[in-house]
Amino acid sequence: MNDLLRRAARGERTERPPVWLMRQAGRHLPEYREVRKEYDFLEAVTTPEIAAKITLQPWDRYRPDGVVMFSDILTILEPLGFDYHIESGTGPVVESPITDPADVPETYDVIESTLSYVGELLDRLDTRVGNETGLIGFAGGPFTLASYAIAGHPTRNHYPVRQFKARHPEAFADLLSVFADAVREFLQYQIDHGADVVQLFDTYAGVLPPAAYQAFIQPLHREILTDIDAPTILFVRNMGGRLDQLAATGADVVSLDWTVEMATAREQLGDRPVQGNLDPSVLFAGPETVRERTREVIEAAGDQGHILNLGHGVHQDTPIESVEAFVETAKSIER
Repeated sequence: MNDLLRRAARGERTERPPVWLMRQAGRHLPEYREVRKEYDFLEAVTTPEIAAKITLQPWDRYRPDGVVMFSDILTILEPLGFDYHIESGTGPVVESPITDPADVPETYDVIESTLSYVGELLDRLDTRVGNETGLIGFAGGPFTLASYAIAGHPTRNHYPVRQFKARHPEAFADLLSVFADAVREFLQYQIDHGADVVQLFDTYAGVLPPAAYQAFIQPLHREILTDIDAPTILFVRNMGGRLDQLAATGADVVSLDWTVEMATAREQLGDRPVQGNLDPSVLFAGPETVRERTREVIEAAGDQGHILNLGHGVHQDTPIESVEAFVETAKSIER
Protein backbone atom coordinates (compact mmCIF):
# COMPACT_ATOMS: atom_id res chain seq x y z
CA MET A 1 0.00 0.00 0.00
CA ASN A 2 1.33 3.44 -0.95
CA ASP A 3 0.66 5.69 2.04
CA LEU A 4 3.51 8.15 1.45
CA LEU A 5 1.12 11.04 0.90
CA ARG A 6 -0.80 10.58 4.14
CA ARG A 7 2.39 10.01 6.12
CA ALA A 8 4.05 13.16 4.80
CA ALA A 9 0.87 15.17 5.40
CA ARG A 10 0.99 14.04 9.01
CA GLY A 11 4.54 15.32 9.33
CA GLU A 12 6.22 11.93 9.37
CA ARG A 13 9.67 11.18 8.02
CA THR A 14 9.37 9.43 4.67
CA GLU A 15 11.87 7.42 2.65
CA ARG A 16 11.33 9.85 -0.23
CA PRO A 17 8.94 12.76 -0.80
CA PRO A 18 5.53 11.83 -2.20
CA VAL A 19 4.85 13.63 -5.46
CA TRP A 20 1.80 14.82 -7.36
CA LEU A 21 0.99 17.92 -9.41
CA MET A 22 -1.83 20.37 -9.17
CA ARG A 23 -3.84 20.24 -12.40
CA GLN A 24 -1.98 17.05 -13.38
CA ALA A 25 -5.07 15.70 -15.19
CA GLY A 26 -5.66 18.20 -17.94
CA ARG A 27 -4.77 19.86 -21.18
CA HIS A 28 -1.05 19.05 -21.22
CA LEU A 29 -2.01 15.40 -21.87
CA PRO A 30 -2.97 14.39 -25.44
CA GLU A 31 -5.26 11.67 -24.09
CA TYR A 32 -7.19 14.33 -22.17
CA ARG A 33 -7.63 16.40 -25.31
CA GLU A 34 -8.98 13.34 -27.08
CA VAL A 35 -11.65 12.83 -24.39
CA ARG A 36 -12.62 16.50 -24.55
CA LYS A 37 -13.41 16.14 -28.25
CA GLU A 38 -16.42 14.09 -27.17
CA TYR A 39 -17.41 15.81 -23.90
CA ASP A 40 -17.46 19.42 -22.82
CA PHE A 41 -15.90 20.26 -19.47
CA LEU A 42 -19.01 20.11 -17.32
CA GLU A 43 -20.18 16.90 -18.99
CA ALA A 44 -16.82 15.33 -18.14
CA VAL A 45 -16.91 16.59 -14.55
CA THR A 46 -20.44 15.42 -13.85
CA THR A 47 -20.16 11.99 -15.52
CA PRO A 48 -18.36 9.72 -13.01
CA GLU A 49 -17.17 7.24 -15.64
CA ILE A 50 -15.56 9.98 -17.74
CA ALA A 51 -14.22 11.90 -14.75
CA ALA A 52 -12.59 8.70 -13.46
CA LYS A 53 -11.02 8.04 -16.85
CA ILE A 54 -9.53 11.55 -16.91
CA THR A 55 -8.39 11.36 -13.27
CA LEU A 56 -6.46 8.18 -14.01
CA GLN A 57 -4.72 9.43 -17.15
CA PRO A 58 -1.74 10.91 -15.25
CA TRP A 59 -1.71 7.82 -13.01
CA ASP A 60 -1.35 5.57 -16.04
CA ARG A 61 1.37 7.78 -17.48
CA TYR A 62 3.38 9.02 -14.46
CA ARG A 63 2.39 6.90 -11.42
CA PRO A 64 2.33 9.83 -8.93
CA ASP A 65 1.79 9.25 -5.22
CA GLY A 66 -1.55 11.01 -5.35
CA VAL A 67 -4.36 11.17 -7.89
CA VAL A 68 -6.52 14.25 -7.58
CA MET A 69 -10.13 13.80 -8.63
CA PHE A 70 -11.06 15.49 -11.90
CA SER A 71 -13.50 18.18 -10.84
CA ASP A 72 -13.69 21.95 -10.46
CA ILE A 73 -13.40 24.37 -7.56
CA LEU A 74 -16.80 25.84 -8.47
CA THR A 75 -18.66 22.54 -8.15
CA ILE A 76 -19.77 23.47 -4.63
CA LEU A 77 -21.67 26.46 -6.07
CA GLU A 78 -24.31 24.10 -7.44
CA PRO A 79 -25.98 23.24 -4.10
CA LEU A 80 -25.72 26.93 -3.20
CA GLY A 81 -28.05 27.78 -6.05
CA PHE A 82 -25.59 29.09 -8.65
CA ASP A 83 -25.28 27.80 -12.20
CA TYR A 84 -22.02 28.13 -14.08
CA HIS A 85 -20.51 27.12 -17.38
CA ILE A 86 -17.12 27.30 -19.06
CA GLU A 87 -16.56 29.76 -21.90
CA SER A 88 -13.56 29.27 -24.18
CA GLY A 89 -11.09 32.10 -23.71
CA THR A 90 -12.84 33.32 -20.56
CA GLY A 91 -13.05 30.41 -18.13
CA PRO A 92 -15.82 29.82 -15.59
CA VAL A 93 -18.85 32.08 -15.95
CA VAL A 94 -21.40 32.21 -13.12
CA GLU A 95 -24.92 32.92 -14.29
CA SER A 96 -26.95 35.46 -12.29
CA PRO A 97 -24.07 36.63 -10.05
CA ILE A 98 -24.59 38.41 -6.74
CA THR A 99 -25.21 42.14 -7.12
CA ASP A 100 -26.57 43.16 -3.71
CA PRO A 101 -27.02 41.70 -0.21
CA ALA A 102 -30.45 40.29 -1.07
CA ASP A 103 -28.76 37.85 -3.45
CA VAL A 104 -26.66 36.20 -0.72
CA PRO A 105 -27.87 32.60 -0.17
CA GLU A 106 -28.92 31.73 3.36
CA THR A 107 -28.51 27.98 3.05
CA TYR A 108 -27.69 25.22 0.54
CA ASP A 109 -29.14 22.00 -0.82
CA VAL A 110 -28.18 18.54 0.45
CA ILE A 111 -24.65 17.92 -0.83
CA GLU A 112 -24.81 14.14 -0.94
CA SER A 113 -27.68 14.28 -3.42
CA THR A 114 -26.80 17.45 -5.36
CA LEU A 115 -23.16 16.39 -5.81
CA SER A 116 -23.64 12.64 -5.79
CA TYR A 117 -21.53 12.38 -8.94
CA VAL A 118 -18.47 13.40 -6.88
CA GLY A 119 -19.08 10.59 -4.42
CA GLU A 120 -19.54 8.14 -7.30
CA LEU A 121 -16.27 9.33 -8.85
CA LEU A 122 -14.33 8.79 -5.63
CA ASP A 123 -15.93 5.37 -5.14
CA ARG A 124 -14.70 4.37 -8.60
CA LEU A 125 -11.20 5.68 -7.92
CA ASP A 126 -11.02 3.98 -4.54
CA THR A 127 -11.95 0.66 -6.13
CA ARG A 128 -9.44 1.08 -8.94
CA VAL A 129 -6.32 2.51 -7.25
CA GLY A 130 -7.17 3.08 -3.59
CA ASN A 131 -4.41 0.77 -2.36
CA GLU A 132 -1.80 1.90 -4.86
CA THR A 133 -1.80 5.67 -4.44
CA GLY A 134 -3.36 8.43 -2.38
CA LEU A 135 -6.75 9.81 -3.40
CA ILE A 136 -6.97 13.60 -3.22
CA GLY A 137 -10.21 15.54 -2.95
CA PHE A 138 -10.57 19.30 -3.02
CA ALA A 139 -12.85 22.31 -2.95
CA GLY A 140 -12.67 26.01 -3.61
CA GLY A 141 -12.30 28.27 -0.59
CA PRO A 142 -14.81 30.91 0.55
CA PHE A 143 -13.08 34.00 -0.82
CA THR A 144 -12.28 32.43 -4.18
CA LEU A 145 -15.87 31.22 -4.52
CA ALA A 146 -17.11 34.70 -3.57
CA SER A 147 -14.92 36.28 -6.23
CA TYR A 148 -16.59 34.21 -8.94
CA ALA A 149 -20.08 34.45 -7.46
CA ILE A 150 -19.94 38.26 -7.33
CA ALA A 151 -17.99 39.06 -10.51
CA GLY A 152 -19.55 36.26 -12.51
CA HIS A 153 -16.25 35.53 -14.25
CA PRO A 154 -12.48 35.55 -13.59
CA THR A 155 -11.07 38.97 -12.69
CA ARG A 156 -7.45 40.01 -12.49
CA ASN A 157 -7.49 42.01 -9.26
CA HIS A 158 -10.80 40.77 -7.84
CA TYR A 159 -12.18 44.29 -7.59
CA PRO A 160 -15.85 43.23 -7.70
CA VAL A 161 -15.61 41.07 -4.57
CA ARG A 162 -13.41 43.63 -2.82
CA GLN A 163 -15.89 46.40 -3.65
CA PHE A 164 -18.76 44.27 -2.36
CA LYS A 165 -16.81 43.72 0.86
CA ALA A 166 -16.29 47.50 1.24
CA ARG A 167 -19.92 48.38 0.54
CA HIS A 168 -21.62 45.49 2.32
CA PRO A 169 -19.29 44.06 4.98
CA GLU A 170 -22.06 42.22 6.84
CA ALA A 171 -23.45 40.63 3.70
CA PHE A 172 -19.89 39.76 2.63
CA ALA A 173 -19.31 37.98 5.96
CA ASP A 174 -22.66 36.17 5.62
CA LEU A 175 -21.74 35.01 2.12
CA LEU A 176 -18.37 33.68 3.22
CA SER A 177 -19.96 31.92 6.18
CA VAL A 178 -22.50 29.98 4.14
CA PHE A 179 -19.80 29.10 1.62
CA ALA A 180 -17.57 27.84 4.44
CA ASP A 181 -20.32 25.63 5.86
CA ALA A 182 -20.98 24.07 2.48
CA VAL A 183 -17.29 23.58 1.71
CA ARG A 184 -16.59 21.86 5.00
CA GLU A 185 -19.48 19.46 4.50
CA PHE A 186 -18.36 18.84 0.92
CA LEU A 187 -14.81 17.97 1.96
CA GLN A 188 -16.04 15.56 4.61
CA TYR A 189 -18.36 14.00 2.02
CA GLN A 190 -15.31 13.38 -0.18
CA ILE A 191 -13.46 11.75 2.71
CA ASP A 192 -16.46 9.52 3.39
CA HIS A 193 -16.15 8.30 -0.19
CA GLY A 194 -12.46 7.46 -0.05
CA ALA A 195 -10.41 10.66 -0.25
CA ASP A 196 -7.20 10.16 1.77
CA VAL A 197 -6.25 13.84 1.75
CA VAL A 198 -8.25 16.97 0.89
CA GLN A 199 -7.00 20.33 -0.33
CA LEU A 200 -8.70 23.69 0.09
CA PHE A 201 -7.96 26.03 -2.82
CA ASP A 202 -8.60 29.56 -1.62
CA THR A 203 -6.17 30.71 -4.25
CA TYR A 204 -7.27 34.34 -4.47
CA ALA A 205 -7.53 35.14 -0.75
CA GLY A 206 -3.98 36.48 -0.79
CA VAL A 207 -5.18 39.66 -2.52
CA LEU A 208 -6.68 40.78 0.79
CA PRO A 209 -4.58 42.89 3.16
CA PRO A 210 -3.26 40.98 6.19
CA ALA A 211 -5.81 42.46 8.58
CA ALA A 212 -8.72 41.64 6.27
CA TYR A 213 -7.49 38.08 5.73
CA GLN A 214 -7.18 37.62 9.49
CA ALA A 215 -10.60 39.09 10.20
CA PHE A 216 -12.68 37.56 7.42
CA ILE A 217 -10.90 34.50 6.03
CA GLN A 218 -8.59 32.93 8.58
CA PRO A 219 -11.40 31.98 11.03
CA LEU A 220 -13.33 30.34 8.21
CA HIS A 221 -10.29 28.40 7.00
CA ARG A 222 -9.86 27.21 10.57
CA GLU A 223 -13.55 26.28 10.78
CA ILE A 224 -13.37 24.30 7.52
CA LEU A 225 -10.12 22.47 8.23
CA THR A 226 -10.41 21.69 11.93
CA ASP A 227 -11.53 18.18 12.95
CA ILE A 228 -11.91 16.88 9.40
CA ASP A 229 -11.29 13.11 9.30
CA ALA A 230 -8.27 13.24 6.97
CA PRO A 231 -5.12 15.33 6.51
CA THR A 232 -5.82 18.77 5.05
CA ILE A 233 -3.82 21.00 2.70
CA LEU A 234 -4.39 24.74 2.28
CA PHE A 235 -3.31 26.63 -0.82
CA VAL A 236 -3.45 30.43 -0.96
CA ARG A 237 -1.33 32.26 -3.50
CA ASN A 238 0.84 35.31 -2.74
CA MET A 239 1.17 34.68 1.00
CA GLY A 240 4.97 34.50 1.13
CA GLY A 241 5.29 37.12 3.84
CA ARG A 242 2.32 35.80 5.80
CA LEU A 243 2.95 32.11 6.24
CA ASP A 244 2.18 32.46 9.93
CA GLN A 245 -1.41 33.37 8.98
CA LEU A 246 -1.72 30.16 6.99
CA ALA A 247 -0.25 28.09 9.81
CA ALA A 248 -2.79 29.59 12.21
CA THR A 249 -5.65 28.10 10.17
CA GLY A 250 -4.89 24.65 11.53
CA ALA A 251 -4.24 23.15 8.09
CA ASP A 252 -2.11 20.05 8.40
CA VAL A 253 -0.09 21.08 5.34
CA VAL A 254 0.71 24.55 4.01
CA SER A 255 0.97 24.49 0.23
CA LEU A 256 3.51 27.03 -1.03
CA ASP A 257 3.39 28.90 -4.30
CA TRP A 258 6.55 29.35 -6.36
CA THR A 259 7.33 32.82 -4.97
CA VAL A 260 8.28 31.39 -1.56
CA GLU A 261 11.78 30.15 -0.81
CA MET A 262 11.40 26.63 0.53
CA ALA A 263 14.21 27.04 3.07
CA THR A 264 12.65 30.26 4.36
CA ALA A 265 9.27 28.60 4.66
CA ARG A 266 10.78 25.78 6.67
CA GLU A 267 12.36 28.27 9.06
CA GLN A 268 9.10 30.15 9.53
CA LEU A 269 6.77 27.16 9.79
CA GLY A 270 8.90 24.91 11.95
CA ASP A 271 7.52 21.35 11.98
CA ARG A 272 4.43 22.21 9.95
CA PRO A 273 4.34 19.99 6.82
CA VAL A 274 4.64 21.81 3.52
CA GLN A 275 3.76 21.13 -0.09
CA GLY A 276 5.46 22.43 -3.21
CA ASN A 277 6.88 24.38 -4.71
CA LEU A 278 8.77 24.22 -8.00
CA ASP A 279 7.99 27.13 -10.32
CA PRO A 280 5.74 25.62 -13.04
CA SER A 281 7.68 27.54 -15.68
CA VAL A 282 10.78 25.44 -14.91
CA LEU A 283 9.02 22.53 -16.60
CA PHE A 284 9.59 24.34 -19.89
CA ALA A 285 13.34 23.83 -19.48
CA GLY A 286 15.03 20.59 -20.47
CA PRO A 287 14.61 17.48 -18.30
CA GLU A 288 18.07 17.82 -16.77
CA THR A 289 17.29 21.34 -15.57
CA VAL A 290 13.98 20.09 -14.21
CA ARG A 291 15.76 17.34 -12.29
CA GLU A 292 18.34 19.76 -10.90
CA ARG A 293 15.82 22.35 -9.74
CA THR A 294 13.53 19.67 -8.33
CA ARG A 295 16.36 18.22 -6.26
CA GLU A 296 17.03 21.71 -4.89
CA VAL A 297 13.44 21.97 -3.66
CA ILE A 298 13.59 18.51 -2.10
CA GLU A 299 16.87 19.22 -0.33
CA ALA A 300 15.61 22.55 1.03
CA ALA A 301 12.45 20.91 2.33
CA GLY A 302 14.22 18.12 4.22
CA ASP A 303 13.16 14.56 4.81
CA GLN A 304 10.11 15.07 7.01
CA GLY A 305 6.67 16.42 6.24
CA HIS A 306 7.22 17.40 2.62
CA ILE A 307 4.92 16.72 -0.34
CA LEU A 308 6.59 17.55 -3.63
CA ASN A 309 4.42 19.57 -5.98
CA LEU A 310 4.54 22.63 -8.17
CA GLY A 311 3.91 26.12 -6.87
CA HIS A 312 0.74 26.19 -8.98
CA GLY A 313 -0.92 24.07 -11.66
CA VAL A 314 0.56 22.44 -14.73
CA HIS A 315 0.40 24.77 -17.74
CA GLN A 316 -1.40 23.33 -20.76
CA ASP A 317 1.70 23.55 -22.98
CA THR A 318 4.04 21.81 -20.52
CA PRO A 319 6.22 19.13 -22.19
CA ILE A 320 5.39 15.63 -21.01
CA GLU A 321 9.07 14.72 -20.70
CA SER A 322 9.50 17.50 -18.14
CA VAL A 323 6.63 16.21 -16.02
CA GLU A 324 8.18 12.75 -16.24
CA ALA A 325 11.53 14.15 -15.07
CA PHE A 326 9.85 15.93 -12.16
CA VAL A 327 8.04 12.82 -10.92
CA GLU A 328 10.99 10.50 -11.53
CA THR A 329 13.32 12.78 -9.55
CA ALA A 330 11.17 12.40 -6.46
CA LYS A 331 11.06 8.65 -6.93
CA SER A 332 14.84 8.46 -7.31
CA ILE A 333 15.51 9.91 -3.85
CA GLU A 334 17.06 7.47 -1.37
CA ARG A 335 17.16 8.31 2.32
